[in-house]
Amino acid sequence: MFDKECRGLSGNQLKILAILSMLIDHLAWTIWPGYENKAWWLIAIHLFGRLAAPVMWFMVAEGYRYTRNLKKYMARLFVLSLFSHFAYNFCFGISFVPFRDSFFNQTSVIWALFCAVVALYIYDDEKRRVPLKSWQKSLLLAGLCLLAFPSDWSCFPVLCTLHIYQNRGNLKKQVLGMLAYISMYVLVWCLCIDFVYGLVQFGIIIVWPFMHFYNGTRGNYKGMKWFFYGFYVGHLVLCGILRLLLHGNVVTIVG
Repeated sequence: MFDKECRGLSGNQLKILAILSMLIDHLAWTIWPGYENKAWWLIAIHLFGRLAAPVMWFMVAEGYRYTRNLKKYMARLFVLSLFSHFAYNFCFGISFVPFRDSFFNQTSVIWALFCAVVALYIYDDEKRRVPLKSWQKSLLLAGLCLLAFPSDWSCFPVLCTLHIYQNRGNLKKQVLGMLAYISMYVLVWCLCIDFVYGLVQFGIIIVWPFMHFYNGTRGNYKGMKWFFYGFYVGHLVLCGILRLLLHGNVVTIVG
């Protein structure tokens, strides 16, 4: 085992990886919109971009475990999801009014992450005062998946975050479980949107070594969560401005 104080990756370092991954991925969609371009280097960029989502799921599961105030944690994610909705839709040219043009990709992944935290609370018998039966938990989980379905990555942040949390300490089961869930997402992509970029979604597996070297520490910089929140909204707004400058008011991502 490595010395957790000196070796491995902290939570802050994982968040930096997520930041770089989604920045490069979103810039690629902004500069080269649509799915027509199948250049290997562009596919490689989007493949690297798959790192951001599973890191978010993993860190939300960790954040839920270590938060001292669950209500504030949930409130922060909910408020962030509201700001992120407008930033995300502006970034990609999606209508601010949900379901005007499509049922998919109607808001950012942050909304799905908020639903994921609610799911963790529902399944956490230690933190929840009101007892729930298994069928009640399953029914509530189905409702949360339905609420999260129109988000980026659909309902899978809810399912994957819950799976990660329930299998803490078993990295192989965490990663293979995520792949099993995402296979359903890939199937929809391949059949309904684009076959090549559908297979790219399996790129979430590249998170495996980074999760392996996670040392369980937050990192020295205590303000990382606020930096991450601000960066997430800010980079989407800047990408939206770049979209308007390069292409005009067009949709740069669909599906």
